Amino acid sequence: MPSPTRDRPRLPDGYGLPDDEEGMLDWHAVEERLVASKHYWLASVRPDGRPHSIPRWGVWVDGRFWYDGAPTTRHARNAERNPAVTLTLEDGREAVIVEGESHATRVPAEGLGARISAAFEKYADDGYAPGPDSWSGDDGGGLRVITPAKAMAWFEFPKDVTRFRW
Repeated sequence: MPSPTRDRPRLPDGYGLPDDEEGMLDWHAVEERLVASKHYWLASVRPDGRPHSIPRWGVWVDGRFWYDGAPTTRHARNAERNPAVTLTLEDGREAVIVEGESHATRVPAEGLGARISAAFEKYADDGYAPGPDSWSGDDGGGLRVITPAKAMAWFEFPKDVTRFRW
C-alpha cells in the first residue's frame, strides 16, 4: 500500500483544532498502534441501514487489516452486501479510526499467508494461532481484508488530530 497523504479534518468551531500542520501525526506512529493492538471494533451496516458493531481480533499487515471468521456472521454478511466498514481501536483518548472496504479473500500459505500467521501469534496465549495455510483453500478460511480509504487519529486531542487519505 502506498503511504497516505495527511491533513487536518474539518471539525466544528470551538473544538480547538489548530489551523496549521504543526503537531500532526505521522502515519508510521498510527500504524504502529494498528499493528500492536489486540482488540479492534468493527462497524458495518445492516441491510435495513442500522449500524452493527462488534469486537474483532485481527492483524494489520502490509497496510491492511486481516481478520477471519465464519461467513455466516452478521458482520460478514453485512460486508458482503455493503463493504463499507469502520475499524477502531479500543482507546478513545488515543484514537485511531479507519474507514474502508471489507472483502472476502484468500492468501497462499507462502509469503503473505506466513506473514499474516506470524502476526496472529499475538493471540497464541488466548488459544488462537492459525497456520500459514489457514486461508489458502477455496473458501479462504473465512478470511476478510479491510483496505483503508481514510483514517483519522489523535493522541493528544485536539492539537494532533490528523486525517489520512489513500
